[in-house]
Amino acid sequence: MLALLLVAVSLGLSNFAASIGIGVSGVDARTRLRVGVIFGVFESAMPILGLLAGRSLADTLGHAAHWTGAALLIATGVYALIQAIRGQGTEARRVDQRTWPLVITGFALSIDNLAVGFALGTYHVSLPLAAAVIGVVSVAMSLAGLELGARIGMRAGQRGELLGALVLIGVGAAIGTGII
Repeated sequence: MLALLLVAVSLGLSNFAASIGIGVSGVDARTRLRVGVIFGVFESAMPILGLLAGRSLADTLGHAAHWTGAALLIATGVYALIQAIRGQGTEARRVDQRTWPLVITGFALSIDNLAVGFALGTYHVSLPLAAAVIGVVSVAMSLAGLELGARIGMRAGQRGELLGALVLIGVGAAIGTGII
């Protein structure tokens, strides 16, 4: 159980970092719920899909998935950065908080978890237990990241959108280089 919890925390770190970037621009209760649910569902579902896909598919997608997730996060961050630079601060906030960009971000953060699912299968971990633990930890870390990001955003003022975009780009770069 401790190993599963440690895996869940390590998987949730990227969600925590991305949530800080989202939270910097300010979020309402509805957005917090959407971020938590979307990130939690993807973090729970991807390892299950990896487990079901089997070794060959997980191994094949593992390396490509890592780079795809990183590229998607960087692209999302660059888009948010362009919106912030154009001076569309309030519009950039609305775009970042819509469901579809959050789904893309959740997918990008969790796509490399396919290989993690296979690894969990080799240890004969209960699939429902693994999904529940990973999902709960992901939601908790995402909400903590949103809260931290909101506090940073209050201090950053109008530069919050720029900071949030740079955090997303940084998370994507960290995933691409293997830091996260």
